[in-house]
Amino acid sequence: MNRNPIAETAELPSPWWAPARHADVRPFLMARSAVTRAVRAWFDEQGFVEVETGILQVSPGNETHLHAPRTELTRADGERVSRYLRTSPEFACKKLLAAGEQKVFELARVFRDRERGDLHLPEFTMLEWYRAGEAYDAVMTDCVVIIAHAAQATGIGQFSFRGKVADPFAEPELLTVAGAFERFAGIDLLATIAHGAGDRARLAAAAKGQVRISDDDTWSDIFSKVLVEHVEPKLGQGRLTVLFEYPAPEAALARTKPSDPRIAERFEIYACGVELANGFGELTDAREQRHRFTEAMDEKQRRYGERYPLDEDFLAAVGQMPQASGVALGFDRLVMLASGALRIDQVVWTPPAGEA
Repeated sequence: MNRNPIAETAELPSPWWAPARHADVRPFLMARSAVTRAVRAWFDEQGFVEVETGILQVSPGNETHLHAPRTELTRADGERVSRYLRTSPEFACKKLLAAGEQKVFELARVFRDRERGDLHLPEFTMLEWYRAGEAYDAVMTDCVVIIAHAAQATGIGQFSFRGKVADPFAEPELLTVAGAFERFAGIDLLATIAHGAGDRARLAAAAKGQVRISDDDTWSDIFSKVLVEHVEPKLGQGRLTVLFEYPAPEAALARTKPSDPRIAERFEIYACGVELANGFGELTDAREQRHRFTEAMDEKQRRYGERYPLDEDFLAAVGQMPQASGVALGFDRLVMLASGALRIDQVVWTPPAGEA
């Protein structure tokens, strides 16, 4: 069979840099520039220092379901060492807190494998910031203000996504995770937690008939299924939702609440059912952080056959950190909502490598 290279070329999609195609997304990109300027101006007014931290890391993060691209570096002596593209600037920023910085922020390029869709890119921008000596409600407030500034910068009146709308200027809804599970799934979530650990059998019984449960699902798996299927779609409708007081088994890098060990000082913010931000009252117990990381990597090994090394330098810094709060906000998602774009790839200047 004779090949027709001209016909084959014609069937390929036009490149992203074709002038007509670029013109279609340029209004969204101009909105991105406006939001970037507004965000930087706000942080400057608040006395934050903008930092730039390294992309190549010894460890990309130690969460079970986060996956990072890996590369190798060759040292001057010829030795090859493994490094990872970071999934977040968190480890580096917290080292800066240990070094004495008080208020820092970064517009960071971060990377995640196994992620692609209308709301996910393998390479994206994360806006991350930290306040030393302040409780996590301080960065909650920051998030609400920054989201409103983004909307003001583009002139959009309300966010809209997949048929849902949210007013970024309205007073946000404050909802605990336990309250959300009770309201949207009829589950008493805190009754399934004891001594900071999840009771898998009890949660499975409570969630039976609402989500599909596999024999090897952990407490966290069942929690995530209920959250994704029954809770998240109801959040951020009409106004922003601040979902806070996450259960202790989902604490990640957050500290537990001193008055109730079943609860962690963690929150997320939603608009139109879209998660925009994830923040913590930061854990400063290095031993506890090591324990959580090790458990997460054991589970990663069981599920995916791989594990990431622990960043010993980071764990040493955790023990020297002041009390602090911090948050990571998906900058591309924020721009998408503030510009009226339909997909996240419409608000990035160049698409991921190999994708038109």
